[in-house]
Amino acid sequence: MLNRRPVLAAALVGALSLGLGAASAVAAETKVAVAANFTEPAKAIAARFEAATGHKAVLSFGSSGQFYTQIANGAPYDVFLSADGERPAKAETDGLAVAGARFTYATGRLVLFSKTPGLVDAKGAVLKTGKFEKLAIADPKAAPYGQAAVETLTKLKLYDTLKPKIVTGASITQAYQYVQTGAAEVGFVALSQVVNEAGGSRWLVPAADHTPIDQQAVLLKTGADSVAAKAFLQFLKGKDAKAIIKRYGYEVH
Repeated sequence: MLNRRPVLAAALVGALSLGLGAASAVAAETKVAVAANFTEPAKAIAARFEAATGHKAVLSFGSSGQFYTQIANGAPYDVFLSADGERPAKAETDGLAVAGARFTYATGRLVLFSKTPGLVDAKGAVLKTGKFEKLAIADPKAAPYGQAAVETLTKLKLYDTLKPKIVTGASITQAYQYVQTGAAEVGFVALSQVVNEAGGSRWLVPAADHTPIDQQAVLLKTGADSVAAKAFLQFLKGKDAKAIIKRYGYEVH
């Protein structure tokens, strides 16, 4: 009787090679513009997404306003994860996004933070005492967290008083860096940036003190035919992504 083992082995190797080739052919990349506050959870989600699907999400980080300007001028992003709902909605209205593809992926929280223990009390009274030289916020024209900071100060009737002390970062990341480097003793940052950081002092700003920071995602027209882009947005709605989002202090729907 003929020994068929070598033939079977060769067939198996061939089948595996074809399978691997098919998998690599199916796997694709998608370019995702991500609001700066969502940097760390986005990295974690992208890693989990690639492990689960084989697709790769190439992430870029910055302020939502800057990204919108880039997208309107033809930047080749497939997906936009904004820090608000206004810009994704505008992308739909302006014909830059796929109609009906927009959804809220997270609701953010604003925090007044300092590296100095005890400087920021649990009720944010340090804003009234003014025992600091500089207060960092993100650019309210470009970053929803900066707008939320201005709204909070306005509601507390402290904006005009503290305006001379405000230093403005281009994004929430830069506002956070001002606090981290000591360029500002206190700053309004995203909860996600400090939720896992030990030490310092903080005040979780009541959600009622500013417009809700509902962060929306949208599929852009440039990604309308991208299998990877659609898969990423679907993954973002799933339980694995939501667990990561919650771990960073966001609310999910």
